[in-house]
Parts: sequence; structure tokens; C-alpha cells
Amino acid sequence: MVGGGNDAFIGGVHRIASRIDDRFQLVAGALSSTPEKSAASAEALGIPRSYGSFDEMAAAEAAREDGIEAVSIVTPNHVHAAASMAFLRQGIHVICDKPLTSTMEDAAKLEQAVTDSAALFMLTHNYTGYPMIRQAREMVAAGDLGDIRIVQAEYPQDWLTSPMESEGVKQAEWRTDPARSGAGGSVGDIGTHAHNLACFVTGLSVDSLAADLQSFGAGRSLDDNAHILLRFAGGARGMIWSSQVAPGNENGLKLRVYGEKGGLEWCQEDPNYLWFTPHGEPKRLLTRNGPGASAIGQAVSRIPAGHPEGYLEGFATLYNEAADAIRAVQGGATREEAMGVLPGVAAGMDGMRFINACVTSSDNNAAWTPL
Repeated sequence: MVGGGNDAFIGGVHRIASRIDDRFQLVAGALSSTPEKSAASAEALGIPRSYGSFDEMAAAEAAREDGIEAVSIVTPNHVHAAASMAFLRQGIHVICDKPLTSTMEDAAKLEQAVTDSAALFMLTHNYTGYPMIRQAREMVAAGDLGDIRIVQAEYPQDWLTSPMESEGVKQAEWRTDPARSGAGGSVGDIGTHAHNLACFVTGLSVDSLAADLQSFGAGRSLDDNAHILLRFAGGARGMIWSSQVAPGNENGLKLRVYGEKGGLEWCQEDPNYLWFTPHGEPKRLLTRNGPGASAIGQAVSRIPAGHPEGYLEGFATLYNEAADAIRAVQGGATREEAMGVLPGVAAGMDGMRFINACVTSSDNNAAWTPL
């Protein structure tokens, strides 16, 4: 693991998720920005090999007979590219938190590094790992909704309603800093999740968008609220709302998809439920592992129906599939065959283009902007 020291939220999430299905063992880390902090975190977490930098770790682990097979990158955004490339050059598989990185220049370099490496690169758009999202994707592909007409996604939070970045909250400090986070604030942090989920479920890509970004926090450099109109290839239309200044909303990722024959609704805070409404008929509630659950959804479900399963398990699904992909390429499969539906560098580049198009559009008075 690179980043994710003992007190880091997302590092803890990745550590738990990687172990849920017993596919990974954490044996090495460059967990912090200094060797001393990294060593202290490694000792506290029981990680046997600690390094002072990711460059040192990549070289040393590649030289070991028992060196690591994969690395998890859980740093702030601006470190993603350099850290990922260090391991890709050594032939070590990379599992990286989203977004891809902080700038399009770094994203292009990372994309080339993935192309040049024999190693896999996987991006943890964790919401794609939920069973009912997998089922929704399957239903759209099977034509249960007919041709898609409307896609609505929203991701409101309220944690930046007050100026957390000036109150010593590390997450707020780097996420509101353009040098570390990139050009997008809420649109980069959570808007990318809404965009990715909309495209993952529908199989559609965004042709162009019109975005209105706001920074309501006094002196805040990056947006904390965004309203975005979408035009999809093929004619569908959509909207995304992302906000981190909406009091009363904790983690309200929602997706609604409507076609000529019916509609789907899913909410991340109640992820075991998928509402399906065939046109002219009553709503139907499909539940994880319950009646009507598909084999694709059941394949990534771990416990019986009615038991809560959610955020950590969504991440765990991606780690489980990453392990499958690594074993597949070791067995001779191509990269495309091994990756399956796992988000990779292409999804990361889509996210970067989405962020940049949103910023460009907003800077030009919400002008329609191609991706």
C-alpha cells in the first residue's frame, strides 16, 4: 500500500476490503510522506516491510523473490500518477483509488505507462461493485428498459457546509486544495462517481455537457456544488447534481434510469434494493439475493437476503475481481479478457475528461462542452 497511514480514512477502507474475501495479504507499505511516519504506521498496523518512499518500495519489492504482486495506491490525487507509474515500470499490478490523478497531463502519462506495462491497472470506482448495480447494468443491456431516454444521477453530501479545511480536518484540507485534488472539487470527488455509475449501468457515453459549478464556502478555491446537463451518444439526456454543502445529506448517491419500456431507481444508502417499474405496471422491488435477483448480482453477494451489505463489500468485490484478473493474466489471458467489467485506465480517462469539461463549461457560462 502507498499512502493510507494509520489515521487515513480511505486507507482503512481499502485494507478491510482487500481482506474480506481472503485474497490479499498486506506485507509492505510506503504509508506516509516521511520514513518515520511510514514506519510508525506500519508498526501500528502490523505490516512487516516499511519504506520511506514509493520509488524505494517499487524497486526493492521488484528485486525480492517474495516481492509484492500488487500495490494499492490510496494517496491524495496528485500522487496517483507518479506512484502508479513507479510500480507499473517494475511489472507490479496497480489498484488505484479514483480519480485517476489531478491533471490531464499526468493522466496522459499514466495512460501511456499502462499501455507500456505488462501489469494491470485497476481503478476503484467502488459503487460499480454493488450487487444491485450489477443487476441494473444487466437489465439495461438485456433491453428490459428499452432504448434509454433519461439518466438522472445525484450525489449530495453536507460535510463541507462549514469551513472544515480551516479547522484542521486533513480530508478537507487536501480535497479543497487544487494542487493536491485537481481542477474539480465536489465534481472531481463525488461527481465523478455519479458520472461513472451512470455510464456503467447504461452502457452509454457522454458526448457533451453544460455545467454550472459553485464555490459557496468563503475563500474556497474549488467547487463545492455542481449542476450538470448531459447529452449522451445515441440521444439520451441526463443530469448530475453533486454537492458537499447540502445539509441533511450524508452520502446520498442516487441513480435513476428511464427508457421507453420502464425505469430503474437505486440509492446507495439503501443499496440492497433496486426498484424496477415496467411502463404501466406497479413498481417492483428487487432485493439483493432475494426473489428476482439475477445470477450476476448473486455472484457478487456474500450473505443471505435481508442482511445489510454495502460500502465495504462494494470495494471488496473490486479487490476480489482484481485478484481474479491477476491470476488470469498469470495464466495467459489477455488484459482485456482478465479485466472483465473492472474499471481501468479507460474509465479513469473518462472521469478526467468529465472533470475538465465541467470546469471548462462553467468557466464559459455553462456553455455546452464536448468530452
